[in-house]
Amino acid sequence: MDELELLKKQWQTREQELPHLSYSDIYKMLLKKSSSIVKWIFYISIAEILFWTLLSFFVPESSTKFSDDIGLHNILLGVNILNYSVFAVFIYLFYRNYRKISMTDSVKELMGNILRTRKTVKYFVIYNVATSILIVICVNFYYYFNQDLVFKYMTEDYGITNLSQEQFMKMFFLIQILFGIVMIGFILLFYRIVYGILLRRLHKNYNELKKIEM
Repeated sequence: MDELELLKKQWQTREQELPHLSYSDIYKMLLKKSSSIVKWIFYISIAEILFWTLLSFFVPESSTKFSDDIGLHNILLGVNILNYSVFAVFIYLFYRNYRKISMTDSVKELMGNILRTRKTVKYFVIYNVATSILIVICVNFYYYFNQDLVFKYMTEDYGITNLSQEQFMKMFFLIQILFGIVMIGFILLFYRIVYGILLRRLHKNYNELKKIEM
């Protein structure tokens, strides 16, 4: 007996030893895995809003005072209320997707719920990234058109006296741009790693469901 035949014989022996899963068994496994992934998406979205809320308590008092002095308090308050409202809607949608997937009783329905969940997550990521970029741009435009006020209150609050207004504003906007890039980069990296992994796993489950549906 040559080596190829020996390998074939060994493989057939091992194949007989492996448990044969039925259509129903595979579906239940994929249902459980998909439900677990969507539950994690729901939990992570809650953890994310708690993180940003907790982070707001560590904002220096001087920074809050500066925002109030320059007239951004009410604007930022309105933006925060809007963001929390939209965030709450997405958290509800994630929870609803989790409940729907948990109670799914057919392959076709499960596939539809997976696609719906992936779409919801993508909209959630796009909204958060786009909103963050828009806030950074709009705030800096506000600073640009109120440079006199920025320099005045920065001088009063932080005691900056060794720079002219022109020199200070150049440095100020450079720091603002760098901070904005780092912040947006962090958000993109977080979403790519965390939600990216979960979405890829959901996509893999979807492909497995397509095989048993055919």
